[in-house]
Amino acid sequence: MSLTSVALIVVLLLAAAYTVILYNALVRLKHGVGKAWSNIEVLLKQRHDELPKLVETCKQYMQHERTTLERVIAARNAVASAREKGDIGALGQAESGLRAGLGQLFALAENYPQLKANESFQFLQQRISGLENGIADRRELYNEAVNLNNVRIEQFPDVIIAGLFGFKAAELLEFSEAEKADVDLKSLFG
Repeated sequence: MSLTSVALIVVLLLAAAYTVILYNALVRLKHGVGKAWSNIEVLLKQRHDELPKLVETCKQYMQHERTTLERVIAARNAVASAREKGDIGALGQAESGLRAGLGQLFALAENYPQLKANESFQFLQQRISGLENGIADRRELYNEAVNLNNVRIEQFPDVIIAGLFGFKAAELLEFSEAEKADVDLKSLFG
């Protein structure tokens, strides 16, 4: 075997090894996005399960606030539908509606001292608030995983491997303008 043949074989082996390393890194990133999304889904499901209990507790006290309660239930259903379909864009919009409805619900609860004193309401309010914070944290982690994936599949030489094996960009979980705007406290308590 000539020196040129050995050099060619070594170069081909190094190229193959490098391709495998790039491919495995892209697979890791793709699965990181999936894992981050699953973490969000777990918290969304928990919140989805807790909201009917909160609404039912509130119904016992808030007979005149039916539209607010119905709005929270409709927003909850929209979030569940978007989550089941995996529609990230619709989920962001539905989340905005649900967060607004919950904010209004908690603000209205201020007018019902017996409700505020109810242990079930206090527990559920704290539980849902904790889930909201967890969801916000997981959104950040998800978007970071998506960003790492999307940058990597566009960089050279990864773009070649990504194209050959069909790696796709993932969608960021973005927030609506209403969710990014400052909260109008007067409207919540008005």
